[in-house]
Amino acid sequence: MSETITGNDTKSWFMNGWKFGEDVSETNLTTASWRLAGRALAGLVMASLAYSGGAAASTMPLYPKLFGTVEKRSLNLQPFPKWTGVLARYFKDSGLPEGSCGDATFNTCHLAYWGEFIEQLADASPMEQLDRINRYMNEAPYITDPRNYSKKDYWATPKQFFDRDGDCEDYAIAKFTSLRALGWDNAHLRIVVLQDLNLKIAHAVLAAYVDGEVWILDNQLKQIVTADSIHHYRPLFSLNEAAWWIHRQ
Repeated sequence: MSETITGNDTKSWFMNGWKFGEDVSETNLTTASWRLAGRALAGLVMASLAYSGGAAASTMPLYPKLFGTVEKRSLNLQPFPKWTGVLARYFKDSGLPEGSCGDATFNTCHLAYWGEFIEQLADASPMEQLDRINRYMNEAPYITDPRNYSKKDYWATPKQFFDRDGDCEDYAIAKFTSLRALGWDNAHLRIVVLQDLNLKIAHAVLAAYVDGEVWILDNQLKQIVTADSIHHYRPLFSLNEAAWWIHRQ
């Protein structure tokens, strides 16, 4: 069970000073279908999250250990302005213009196209939802923040990710919001910031909790895998809309 974090554990530099690795090779998986349907996610998810109550988590599950670590929980998200900032900007992404699906700018046609994909997943099993969302988002090309935004580290909204692609945490955020749009409980999802011990860089993935198992959605992996099958990741912290956890060996 998660312990509670004290004030001494909340270090603002933990997020502000972290830089995700630029050494990860870019993928060439760019497709017209991803461009077309992907841009529709921001509007659809925004409406779904607003309806579901945003940061409210209905239950606090008994979490299995994430990558074998001991974790401590805090409800104070102030040390993570990049995460709270991306949520705030995300909810401002509204007012979609009319247009055709051939337009480069995200509009209501793209939203309808993405809505069809969401409807196809609505009756799918949780595992199928995880797999299809992971594969779909991973088709986006990888691009580092210095190249994309001329910033050391920038957390993008889903709309920005669909328009401009992104790096590891942007994939994780898009997957997080996609699953929330499908009705997943906030308490069963976490974005995990970790150290990749093989590549020796910072990395971010999405963790989803299903029936006592932790499944990892990773832009470096085509398939979803269980957390206990990965031995070269060392989690530093994880978070969702309501809380964050520090991880220790």
